[in-house]
Amino acid sequence: MKQLTKSILFAAAVAVSASAVLPASAADASATLDQLLQQVKSERISEAKLNKKREAEFLADRSSMKSRVAKAKADLAASVQRGEELKQSFADNQDLIAEKETELENAKGNLGEMFGVVRASAGEAVGRISTSVVSAQYPDRTALLEELAEAKALPKLEELEELWFALQTEMTESGKVVRFNKDVTMLNGDVVNAELIRIGSFGIVGEEGYMRFDAAKGEVQPLGRQPGSHMVAAIQDFMDVESGIAPVFIDPSRGQILGLLMQKATLVERYHQGGVVGYIITCVLAIGLLIALERIIVLTLVGGKIRAQQKNLANPSSNNPLGRIMMVGQQNKNVDLETLELKLDEAVLRELPKIERGISLIKIFAAIAPLLGLLGTVVGMIGTFQSITLFGTGDPKIMAGSISMALVTTAEGLIAALPLILAHSLAAGRAKAILSIIDEQSVGIVAQHAEQEKA
Repeated sequence: MKQLTKSILFAAAVAVSASAVLPASAADASATLDQLLQQVKSERISEAKLNKKREAEFLADRSSMKSRVAKAKADLAASVQRGEELKQSFADNQDLIAEKETELENAKGNLGEMFGVVRASAGEAVGRISTSVVSAQYPDRTALLEELAEAKALPKLEELEELWFALQTEMTESGKVVRFNKDVTMLNGDVVNAELIRIGSFGIVGEEGYMRFDAAKGEVQPLGRQPGSHMVAAIQDFMDVESGIAPVFIDPSRGQILGLLMQKATLVERYHQGGVVGYIITCVLAIGLLIALERIIVLTLVGGKIRAQQKNLANPSSNNPLGRIMMVGQQNKNVDLETLELKLDEAVLRELPKIERGISLIKIFAAIAPLLGLLGTVVGMIGTFQSITLFGTGDPKIMAGSISMALVTTAEGLIAALPLILAHSLAAGRAKAILSIIDEQSVGIVAQHAEQEKA
Protein backbone atom coordinates (compact mmCIF):
# COMPACT_ATOMS: atom_id res chain seq x y z
CA MET A 1 0.00 0.00 0.00
CA LYS A 2 2.90 2.33 0.75
CA GLN A 3 4.29 1.70 -2.70
CA LEU A 4 0.88 2.49 -4.28
CA THR A 5 0.62 5.76 -2.30
CA LYS A 6 4.07 6.79 -3.42
CA SER A 7 3.12 6.08 -7.04
CA ILE A 8 -0.03 8.26 -6.78
CA LEU A 9 1.84 11.18 -5.19
CA PHE A 10 4.52 10.94 -7.86
CA ALA A 11 1.89 11.01 -10.63
CA ALA A 12 0.14 14.03 -9.02
CA ALA A 13 3.42 15.89 -8.76
CA VAL A 14 4.14 15.22 -12.42
CA ALA A 15 0.64 16.44 -13.34
CA VAL A 16 0.97 19.69 -11.32
CA SER A 17 4.32 20.40 -12.92
CA ALA A 18 2.94 19.83 -16.35
CA SER A 19 -0.05 22.23 -15.70
CA ALA A 20 2.28 24.96 -14.46
CA VAL A 21 4.39 24.75 -17.54
CA LEU A 22 1.55 24.35 -20.03
CA PRO A 23 -1.50 26.22 -18.72
CA ALA A 24 -3.04 26.18 -22.19
CA SER A 25 -3.64 22.44 -22.03
CA ALA A 26 -5.21 22.26 -18.55
CA ALA A 27 -8.28 20.41 -19.79
CA ASP A 28 -6.20 17.58 -21.24
CA ALA A 29 -4.21 17.28 -18.05
CA SER A 30 -7.39 17.00 -15.98
CA ALA A 31 -8.56 14.14 -18.17
CA THR A 32 -5.27 12.35 -17.77
CA LEU A 33 -5.45 12.61 -13.99
CA ASP A 34 -8.95 11.16 -13.98
CA GLN A 35 -7.77 8.20 -15.97
CA LEU A 36 -4.83 7.72 -13.65
CA LEU A 37 -7.14 7.82 -10.64
CA GLN A 38 -9.39 5.21 -12.15
CA GLN A 39 -6.43 3.00 -12.98
CA VAL A 40 -5.09 3.26 -9.41
CA LYS A 41 -8.49 2.30 -7.99
CA SER A 42 -8.84 -0.66 -10.28
CA GLU A 43 -5.35 -1.90 -9.46
CA ARG A 44 -6.04 -1.47 -5.76
CA ILE A 45 -9.11 -3.65 -6.01
CA SER A 46 -7.19 -6.32 -8.01
CA GLU A 47 -4.33 -6.36 -5.54
CA ALA A 48 -6.72 -6.70 -2.62
CA LYS A 49 -8.37 -9.68 -4.28
CA LEU A 50 -4.97 -11.26 -4.95
CA ASN A 51 -3.90 -10.75 -1.35
CA LYS A 52 -7.10 -12.34 -0.06
CA LYS A 53 -6.56 -15.29 -2.37
CA ARG A 54 -2.95 -15.72 -1.15
CA GLU A 55 -4.09 -15.46 2.46
CA ALA A 56 -6.71 -18.12 1.89
CA GLU A 57 -4.12 -20.45 0.28
CA PHE A 58 -1.73 -19.85 3.15
CA LEU A 59 -4.39 -20.66 5.72
CA ALA A 60 -5.29 -23.82 3.79
CA ASP A 61 -1.64 -24.90 3.67
CA ARG A 62 -1.28 -24.17 7.35
CA SER A 63 -4.21 -26.41 8.17
CA SER A 64 -2.80 -29.19 5.95
CA MET A 65 0.60 -28.92 7.64
CA LYS A 66 -0.99 -29.14 11.08
CA SER A 67 -2.83 -32.32 10.07
CA ARG A 68 0.38 -33.85 8.65
CA VAL A 69 2.31 -32.97 11.80
CA ALA A 70 -0.39 -34.56 13.90
CA LYS A 71 -0.29 -37.68 11.74
CA ALA A 72 3.54 -37.85 11.96
CA LYS A 73 3.40 -37.57 15.73
CA ALA A 74 0.85 -40.33 15.83
CA ASP A 75 3.05 -42.55 13.58
CA LEU A 76 6.07 -41.83 15.78
CA ALA A 77 4.18 -42.80 18.88
CA ALA A 78 3.01 -46.01 17.16
CA SER A 79 6.57 -46.81 16.01
CA VAL A 80 7.93 -46.25 19.49
CA GLN A 81 5.25 -48.54 20.88
CA ARG A 82 6.04 -51.16 18.18
CA GLY A 83 9.75 -50.91 18.97
CA GLU A 84 9.10 -51.54 22.63
CA GLU A 85 6.95 -54.52 21.75
CA LEU A 86 9.61 -55.96 19.38
CA LYS A 87 12.33 -55.38 21.95
CA GLN A 88 10.35 -57.27 24.53
CA SER A 89 9.57 -60.00 21.97
CA PHE A 90 13.30 -60.29 21.10
CA ALA A 91 14.22 -60.63 24.76
CA ASP A 92 11.52 -63.26 25.20
CA ASN A 93 12.76 -65.15 22.11
CA GLN A 94 16.37 -65.09 23.38
CA ASP A 95 15.23 -66.63 26.62
CA LEU A 96 13.20 -69.19 24.69
CA ILE A 97 16.16 -70.10 22.43
CA ALA A 98 18.45 -70.56 25.41
CA GLU A 99 15.81 -72.73 27.05
CA LYS A 100 15.35 -74.82 23.88
CA GLU A 101 19.12 -75.23 23.42
CA THR A 102 19.35 -76.53 26.95
CA GLU A 103 16.50 -78.92 26.23
CA LEU A 104 18.24 -80.01 22.97
CA GLU A 105 21.53 -80.70 24.73
CA ASN A 106 19.71 -82.69 27.38
CA ALA A 107 17.75 -84.58 24.72
CA LYS A 108 20.85 -85.40 22.62
CA GLY A 109 22.62 -87.07 25.48
CA ASN A 110 25.44 -89.14 23.88
CA LEU A 111 24.31 -88.33 20.34
CA GLY A 112 26.99 -85.63 20.11
CA GLU A 113 29.72 -88.28 20.36
CA MET A 114 27.95 -90.32 17.67
CA PHE A 115 27.86 -87.23 15.47
CA GLY A 116 31.64 -86.91 15.72
CA VAL A 117 32.11 -90.59 14.92
CA VAL A 118 29.81 -90.32 11.89
CA ARG A 119 31.69 -87.31 10.54
CA ALA A 120 35.06 -88.99 11.02
CA SER A 121 33.86 -92.24 9.44
CA ALA A 122 32.34 -90.38 6.50
CA GLY A 123 35.57 -88.43 5.96
CA GLU A 124 37.66 -91.61 5.97
CA ALA A 125 35.16 -93.33 3.67
CA VAL A 126 35.32 -90.45 1.17
CA GLY A 127 39.10 -90.76 0.90
CA ARG A 128 38.98 -94.54 0.59
CA ILE A 129 36.06 -94.85 -1.81
CA SER A 130 36.98 -91.93 -4.10
CA THR A 131 40.39 -93.46 -4.86
CA SER A 132 39.21 -97.07 -4.95
CA VAL A 133 39.19 -98.86 -8.31
CA VAL A 134 35.63 -99.93 -7.46
CA SER A 135 34.62 -96.33 -8.23
CA ALA A 136 35.75 -96.90 -11.81
CA GLN A 137 32.83 -99.31 -12.16
CA TYR A 138 30.45 -97.50 -9.79
CA PRO A 139 31.12 -93.74 -9.99
CA ASP A 140 29.47 -90.93 -7.99
CA ARG A 141 29.39 -92.79 -4.68
CA THR A 142 30.86 -90.04 -2.53
CA ALA A 143 28.29 -87.21 -2.82
CA LEU A 144 26.32 -88.16 0.31
CA LEU A 145 29.49 -89.08 2.21
CA GLU A 146 30.93 -85.63 1.54
CA GLU A 147 27.77 -84.04 2.90
CA LEU A 148 27.98 -86.16 6.05
CA ALA A 149 31.67 -85.31 6.50
CA GLU A 150 30.87 -81.58 6.38
CA ALA A 151 27.49 -81.67 8.15
CA LYS A 152 26.80 -79.32 11.07
CA ALA A 153 23.75 -81.13 12.39
CA LEU A 154 22.94 -84.63 13.56
CA PRO A 155 22.58 -87.09 10.66
CA LYS A 156 19.23 -88.60 9.85
CA LEU A 157 18.57 -92.31 10.00
CA GLU A 158 18.47 -92.51 6.19
CA GLU A 159 21.88 -90.86 5.97
CA LEU A 160 23.33 -93.32 8.48
CA GLU A 161 21.95 -96.17 6.39
CA GLU A 162 23.54 -94.72 3.25
CA LEU A 163 26.90 -94.55 5.05
CA TRP A 164 26.49 -98.16 6.05
CA PHE A 165 25.52 -99.18 2.52
CA ALA A 166 28.55 -97.37 1.05
CA LEU A 167 30.98 -99.12 3.40
CA GLN A 168 29.28 -102.49 2.90
CA THR A 169 29.37 -102.07 -0.90
CA GLU A 170 33.09 -101.34 -0.81
CA MET A 171 33.71 -104.40 1.36
CA THR A 172 31.59 -106.65 -0.84
CA GLU A 173 33.04 -105.47 -4.15
CA SER A 174 36.60 -105.78 -2.87
CA GLY A 175 36.16 -109.56 -2.86
CA LYS A 176 34.86 -109.87 -6.45
CA VAL A 177 36.53 -110.28 -9.83
CA VAL A 178 34.22 -108.53 -12.30
CA ARG A 179 34.22 -107.86 -16.03
CA PHE A 180 32.78 -104.55 -17.20
CA ASN A 181 33.04 -102.14 -20.12
CA LYS A 182 34.25 -98.59 -19.69
CA ASP A 183 35.79 -95.78 -21.73
CA VAL A 184 39.58 -95.92 -21.47
CA THR A 185 41.71 -92.85 -22.17
CA MET A 186 44.72 -94.12 -24.09
CA LEU A 187 48.20 -92.68 -23.77
CA ASN A 188 47.83 -90.81 -27.07
CA GLY A 189 44.63 -89.13 -25.86
CA ASP A 190 42.12 -91.32 -27.71
CA VAL A 191 39.10 -92.60 -25.78
CA VAL A 192 38.23 -96.24 -26.48
CA ASN A 193 35.49 -98.35 -24.97
CA ALA A 194 37.17 -101.54 -23.80
CA GLU A 195 36.46 -104.60 -21.69
CA LEU A 196 38.18 -104.44 -18.32
CA ILE A 197 38.54 -106.82 -15.40
CA ARG A 198 38.46 -105.44 -11.87
CA ILE A 199 40.33 -107.64 -9.39
CA GLY A 200 38.62 -106.71 -6.14
CA SER A 201 39.93 -103.36 -4.96
CA PHE A 202 43.51 -104.20 -5.93
CA GLY A 203 43.57 -103.10 -9.56
CA ILE A 204 42.15 -103.12 -13.06
CA VAL A 205 43.58 -104.95 -16.07
CA GLY A 206 42.74 -104.92 -19.76
CA GLU A 207 44.09 -105.73 -23.19
CA GLU A 208 46.61 -102.90 -22.80
CA GLY A 209 47.96 -104.39 -19.56
CA TYR A 210 47.66 -102.89 -16.10
CA MET A 211 45.36 -99.86 -15.76
CA ARG A 212 45.25 -96.98 -13.30
CA PHE A 213 42.16 -95.13 -12.07
CA ASP A 214 42.49 -91.33 -11.97
CA ALA A 215 40.09 -90.35 -9.19
CA ALA A 216 40.37 -86.61 -9.93
CA LYS A 217 39.24 -87.02 -13.55
CA GLY A 218 37.25 -90.22 -13.12
CA GLU A 219 39.20 -91.81 -15.99
CA VAL A 220 40.80 -95.22 -16.51
CA GLN A 221 44.19 -95.07 -18.23
CA PRO A 222 46.87 -97.63 -19.11
CA LEU A 223 50.05 -97.39 -17.11
CA GLY A 224 52.66 -95.25 -18.79
CA ARG A 225 55.16 -98.03 -18.12
CA GLN A 226 54.08 -101.64 -17.76
CA PRO A 227 55.81 -104.17 -15.45
CA GLY A 228 57.83 -107.11 -16.75
CA SER A 229 56.72 -108.89 -19.90
CA HIS A 230 55.92 -112.09 -18.00
CA MET A 231 53.45 -110.16 -15.83
CA VAL A 232 51.74 -108.61 -18.85
CA ALA A 233 51.60 -112.03 -20.52
CA ALA A 234 49.87 -113.41 -17.42
CA ILE A 235 47.20 -110.72 -17.84
CA GLN A 236 46.48 -111.86 -21.41
CA ASP A 237 46.03 -115.45 -20.21
CA PHE A 238 43.89 -114.24 -17.30
CA MET A 239 41.52 -112.32 -19.58
CA ASP A 240 40.99 -115.39 -21.80
CA VAL A 241 39.69 -117.44 -18.85
CA GLU A 242 35.90 -117.46 -18.59
CA SER A 243 35.60 -119.42 -15.35
CA GLY A 244 37.69 -121.21 -12.80
CA ILE A 245 40.97 -120.11 -11.28
CA ALA A 246 43.75 -118.38 -13.21
CA PRO A 247 47.02 -116.88 -11.93
CA VAL A 248 47.64 -113.16 -12.25
CA PHE A 249 49.98 -110.65 -10.62
CA ILE A 250 48.34 -107.99 -8.46
CA ASP A 251 49.55 -104.98 -6.54
CA PRO A 252 48.75 -105.58 -2.84
CA SER A 253 49.32 -101.88 -2.11
CA ARG A 254 46.32 -100.98 -4.35
CA GLY A 255 48.33 -99.20 -6.99
CA GLN A 256 51.13 -97.60 -4.99
CA ILE A 257 53.78 -100.06 -6.18
CA LEU A 258 52.67 -99.67 -9.80
CA GLY A 259 52.77 -95.90 -9.34
CA LEU A 260 56.35 -96.13 -8.10
CA LEU A 261 57.14 -98.39 -11.04
CA MET A 262 56.10 -95.60 -13.42
CA GLN A 263 58.64 -93.30 -11.76
CA LYS A 264 61.43 -95.88 -11.77
CA ALA A 265 64.08 -95.24 -14.41
CA THR A 266 64.59 -97.94 -17.03
CA LEU A 267 67.95 -99.44 -17.92
CA VAL A 268 68.22 -97.19 -20.97
CA GLU A 269 67.44 -94.10 -18.88
CA ARG A 270 70.04 -95.16 -16.33
CA TYR A 271 72.56 -95.55 -19.12
CA HIS A 272 71.94 -92.04 -20.43
CA GLN A 273 72.37 -90.63 -16.93
CA GLY A 274 76.08 -91.41 -17.32
CA GLY A 275 76.39 -88.49 -19.73
CA VAL A 276 79.43 -87.94 -21.94
CA VAL A 277 81.72 -90.02 -19.73
CA GLY A 278 79.33 -92.95 -20.01
CA TYR A 279 79.30 -92.67 -23.79
CA ILE A 280 83.12 -92.69 -23.84
CA ILE A 281 83.16 -95.82 -21.68
CA THR A 282 80.74 -97.44 -24.11
CA CYS A 283 83.02 -96.60 -27.04
CA VAL A 284 86.03 -98.06 -25.19
CA LEU A 285 84.07 -101.22 -24.47
CA ALA A 286 82.90 -101.55 -28.07
CA ILE A 287 86.36 -100.99 -29.55
CA GLY A 288 87.96 -103.40 -27.09
CA LEU A 289 85.40 -106.12 -27.77
CA LEU A 290 85.78 -105.70 -31.55
CA ILE A 291 89.55 -106.04 -31.27
CA ALA A 292 89.16 -109.05 -28.98
CA LEU A 293 86.65 -110.66 -31.32
CA GLU A 294 88.96 -110.15 -34.30
CA ARG A 295 91.94 -111.56 -32.42
CA ILE A 296 90.03 -114.58 -31.14
CA ILE A 297 88.72 -115.39 -34.61
CA VAL A 298 92.15 -114.94 -36.29
CA LEU A 299 94.00 -116.92 -33.63
CA THR A 300 91.39 -119.67 -33.75
CA LEU A 301 91.89 -119.99 -37.52
CA VAL A 302 95.68 -119.92 -37.11
CA GLY A 303 95.48 -122.56 -34.39
CA GLY A 304 93.43 -124.77 -36.71
CA LYS A 305 96.02 -124.44 -39.48
CA ILE A 306 98.84 -125.21 -37.02
CA ARG A 307 97.05 -128.36 -35.84
CA ALA A 308 96.62 -129.40 -39.44
CA GLN A 309 100.33 -128.74 -40.03
CA GLN A 310 101.26 -130.87 -37.05
CA LYS A 311 99.60 -133.81 -38.73
CA ASN A 312 101.77 -133.28 -41.85
CA LEU A 313 105.20 -132.18 -40.65
CA ALA A 314 106.94 -133.54 -43.73
CA ASN A 315 105.26 -131.00 -46.00
CA PRO A 316 105.46 -127.55 -44.37
CA SER A 317 103.10 -124.84 -45.67
CA SER A 318 103.58 -121.10 -45.71
CA ASN A 319 99.93 -120.40 -44.68
CA ASN A 320 100.66 -120.85 -40.96
CA PRO A 321 103.43 -119.80 -38.55
CA LEU A 322 104.54 -123.38 -37.80
CA GLY A 323 104.90 -124.21 -41.49
CA ARG A 324 106.98 -121.11 -42.12
CA ILE A 325 109.32 -121.95 -39.22
CA MET A 326 109.71 -125.51 -40.47
CA MET A 327 110.52 -124.16 -43.91
CA VAL A 328 113.28 -122.06 -42.33
CA GLY A 329 114.63 -125.24 -40.68
CA GLN A 330 114.64 -127.11 -43.98
CA GLN A 331 116.30 -124.21 -45.81
CA ASN A 332 119.13 -124.13 -43.22
CA LYS A 333 119.60 -127.83 -42.49
CA ASN A 334 123.23 -127.76 -43.72
CA VAL A 335 124.36 -124.88 -41.50
CA ASP A 336 125.92 -125.30 -38.11
CA LEU A 337 123.80 -125.67 -34.99
CA GLU A 338 124.33 -122.14 -33.69
CA THR A 339 123.38 -120.57 -37.00
CA LEU A 340 120.28 -122.73 -37.26
CA GLU A 341 119.24 -121.75 -33.78
CA LEU A 342 119.62 -118.08 -34.62
CA LYS A 343 117.66 -118.50 -37.84
CA LEU A 344 114.81 -120.21 -36.00
CA ASP A 345 114.77 -117.54 -33.26
CA GLU A 346 114.57 -114.91 -35.96
CA ALA A 347 111.63 -116.71 -37.59
CA VAL A 348 109.82 -117.01 -34.24
CA LEU A 349 110.36 -113.34 -33.48
CA ARG A 350 109.01 -112.53 -36.93
CA GLU A 351 105.81 -114.41 -36.19
CA LEU A 352 105.41 -113.05 -32.67
CA PRO A 353 104.02 -109.54 -33.56
CA LYS A 354 101.41 -111.06 -35.86
CA ILE A 355 100.19 -113.35 -33.10
CA GLU A 356 100.22 -110.87 -30.22
CA ARG A 357 98.93 -107.88 -32.20
CA GLY A 358 96.10 -106.01 -30.41
CA ILE A 359 96.14 -108.17 -27.27
CA SER A 360 97.93 -105.55 -25.19
CA LEU A 361 95.47 -102.91 -26.42
CA ILE A 362 92.58 -104.98 -25.03
CA LYS A 363 94.34 -105.04 -21.68
CA ILE A 364 94.83 -101.29 -21.79
CA PHE A 365 91.11 -100.71 -22.52
CA ALA A 366 90.21 -103.00 -19.61
CA ALA A 367 92.33 -100.80 -17.34
CA ILE A 368 91.04 -97.51 -18.81
CA ALA A 369 87.32 -98.31 -18.35
CA PRO A 370 87.31 -98.22 -14.49
CA LEU A 371 89.44 -95.07 -14.56
CA LEU A 372 86.87 -93.41 -16.83
CA GLY A 373 84.18 -94.51 -14.38
CA LEU A 374 86.15 -92.87 -11.57
CA LEU A 375 86.43 -89.73 -13.70
CA GLY A 376 82.64 -89.69 -14.12
CA THR A 377 82.29 -90.07 -10.37
CA VAL A 378 84.50 -87.06 -9.74
CA VAL A 379 82.67 -84.98 -12.36
CA GLY A 380 79.31 -85.95 -10.86
CA MET A 381 80.39 -85.02 -7.35
CA ILE A 382 81.69 -81.67 -8.61
CA GLY A 383 78.28 -81.03 -10.16
CA THR A 384 76.62 -82.02 -6.88
CA PHE A 385 78.64 -79.54 -4.85
CA GLN A 386 77.97 -76.83 -7.41
CA SER A 387 74.24 -77.47 -7.04
CA ILE A 388 74.54 -77.30 -3.26
CA THR A 389 76.42 -74.00 -3.57
CA LEU A 390 73.78 -72.47 -5.85
CA PHE A 391 70.53 -73.90 -4.48
CA GLY A 392 71.36 -75.33 -1.05
CA THR A 393 70.26 -78.73 0.21
CA GLY A 394 66.53 -78.02 0.44
CA ASP A 395 65.54 -79.96 -2.69
CA PRO A 396 67.34 -83.33 -3.18
CA LYS A 397 66.03 -83.57 -6.75
CA ILE A 398 68.39 -80.79 -7.82
CA MET A 399 71.38 -82.91 -6.77
CA ALA A 400 69.95 -86.21 -8.00
CA GLY A 401 71.16 -85.77 -11.60
CA SER A 402 74.82 -85.24 -10.65
CA ILE A 403 74.75 -88.03 -8.06
CA SER A 404 73.22 -90.37 -10.65
CA MET A 405 76.01 -89.53 -13.07
CA ALA A 406 78.62 -90.24 -10.39
CA LEU A 407 77.19 -93.65 -9.56
CA VAL A 408 76.21 -94.70 -13.07
CA THR A 409 79.61 -93.95 -14.58
CA THR A 410 81.29 -95.96 -11.84
CA ALA A 411 79.05 -98.91 -12.59
CA GLU A 412 79.56 -98.52 -16.35
CA GLY A 413 83.33 -98.48 -15.92
CA LEU A 414 83.28 -101.70 -13.88
CA ILE A 415 80.80 -103.35 -16.23
CA ALA A 416 82.97 -102.45 -19.23
CA ALA A 417 86.14 -103.73 -17.55
CA LEU A 418 84.77 -107.20 -16.81
CA PRO A 419 84.12 -108.38 -20.39
CA LEU A 420 87.32 -106.70 -21.59
CA ILE A 421 89.37 -108.60 -19.01
CA LEU A 422 87.65 -111.84 -20.02
CA ALA A 423 88.21 -111.14 -23.73
CA HIS A 424 91.88 -110.34 -23.09
CA SER A 425 92.27 -113.57 -21.19
CA LEU A 426 90.77 -115.59 -24.05
CA ALA A 427 92.83 -113.87 -26.74
CA ALA A 428 96.05 -114.05 -24.71
CA GLY A 429 95.45 -117.73 -23.97
CA ARG A 430 95.03 -118.58 -27.65
CA ALA A 431 98.14 -116.57 -28.56
CA LYS A 432 100.13 -118.26 -25.81
CA ALA A 433 99.05 -121.70 -27.03
CA ILE A 434 100.21 -120.90 -30.56
CA LEU A 435 103.53 -119.56 -29.34
CA SER A 436 104.05 -122.64 -27.19
CA ILE A 437 103.59 -124.90 -30.21
CA ILE A 438 105.96 -122.78 -32.30
CA ASP A 439 108.63 -122.72 -29.57
CA GLU A 440 108.25 -126.45 -29.03
CA GLN A 441 108.66 -127.22 -32.73
CA SER A 442 111.61 -124.85 -33.17
CA VAL A 443 113.41 -126.46 -30.23
CA GLY A 444 112.65 -129.87 -31.71
CA ILE A 445 114.18 -128.84 -35.04
CA VAL A 446 117.32 -127.65 -33.24
CA ALA A 447 117.53 -130.88 -31.24
CA GLN A 448 117.07 -132.98 -34.36
CA HIS A 449 119.84 -131.03 -36.14
CA ALA A 450 122.17 -131.49 -33.17
CA GLU A 451 121.62 -135.25 -33.22
CA GLN A 452 122.39 -135.36 -36.93
CA GLU A 453 125.67 -133.49 -36.39
CA LYS A 454 126.78 -135.96 -33.68
CA ALA A 455 125.95 -138.87 -35.91
